[in-house]
Amino acid sequence: MGEFHQNGIVTTLHNLTRRPIEALEAELCEFNKTRKLGLVLPCLYSELEGPAMQPIVEELAKVPYLNEIIIGLDRATQEQYRKALKFFSQLPQNYKVLWNDGPRLQQAHQQLTNAGLSIGEPGKGRNVWFCFGYAFASQDSSALALHDCDIVTYKRDLLARLLYPVANPQFNYTFCKGYYARIAEGKMNGRVSRLLVTPLLRALRKIFGHQEYLEYLDSFRYPLAGEFSMRTDSVQDIRIPSDWGLEIGVLAEMKRNYSTNRICQADIADVYDHKHQSLSTDNDQAGLSKMSIDISKAIFRKLATNGVVFSSETFRSIKATYFRIALDLIETYANDATMNGLTMDIHKEEQAVELFAANILKAGLTFLENPMERPFIPSWNRVSSALPHLQQSMLEAVALDMEEHS
Repeated sequence: MGEFHQNGIVTTLHNLTRRPIEALEAELCEFNKTRKLGLVLPCLYSELEGPAMQPIVEELAKVPYLNEIIIGLDRATQEQYRKALKFFSQLPQNYKVLWNDGPRLQQAHQQLTNAGLSIGEPGKGRNVWFCFGYAFASQDSSALALHDCDIVTYKRDLLARLLYPVANPQFNYTFCKGYYARIAEGKMNGRVSRLLVTPLLRALRKIFGHQEYLEYLDSFRYPLAGEFSMRTDSVQDIRIPSDWGLEIGVLAEMKRNYSTNRICQADIADVYDHKHQSLSTDNDQAGLSKMSIDISKAIFRKLATNGVVFSSETFRSIKATYFRIALDLIETYANDATMNGLTMDIHKEEQAVELFAANILKAGLTFLENPMERPFIPSWNRVSSALPHLQQSMLEAVALDMEEHS
């Protein structure tokens, strides 16, 4: 059940009846017979030693409908890769672990560099990009879900609800974005979405007037959610950022390639909590500070491709307008928190807004100073044209790595 609006607003699918997970999984098992379903898990080795990953794997082991699980493993030594293979051996499904720091996949990195195809710095965006390329090459999944590996409240319902819209052959959706309430330990979370993205989008609409892209982004209840699903054939033609702009960048690419009636968002969890980044007020290359800069630049870049012209004066106006709107929203959030019996530290909320305002200006000026910056990883279509055998080489590299180190 959902609601659909024209003019760039995406369909919202609601979790109204809290259907039993067994009923959802029974349908997904049927869908998997004709539309094979897969899961991508981008993770750091350190997350295998954290509190979230073991419960996630235990939940995934109960999932009956997945045809494959592709795990992108970052920051792992050879010994840690071996430990990771043992850790994921709990999974009964067909799974592959991409050792991104291993010599074989590093050789693939070097081939890309030699061909003039920059894939950016190591990070979630690059990890996801390699997993997508592997998934397309393996042809073992027609639809893919992706979620983070630091979700401490993980239940397999999340995956079922995330995959359902792109798995159901009667639905027309190519892409589904997950959303959920960000409440944990008696307080309201989701600071970057609440205090940066929402007021920034409203400030940009106030300054530039109607922009379909801004209206589209603002229609997502949680645009920074790390959980989404998509048809596998759509991964070949998307260009994603390698930094914290990944989620915003993927939304922009879906809008570029598909009409909005092919895009939806779905309510996937009643409770959601994960590892929280620090604000990093003294370091704009870490934590939420870097995140706010990367996300702001991703939005500015997309507007520029739509013909919006920026100047240093424009960015100062954006900063001032954003600041006023964000401060007004804090009052609304505080009222919402009080009505729901939650706590909110208004001082910390305003500290975050002050940092984000400064970083919006910083992101804008950096954007103006680096017009030749290439922030996007090339699409796999371009890579396949330049290096037609690379994806097959990746399949062989992953198979050899797993065989040698198991």
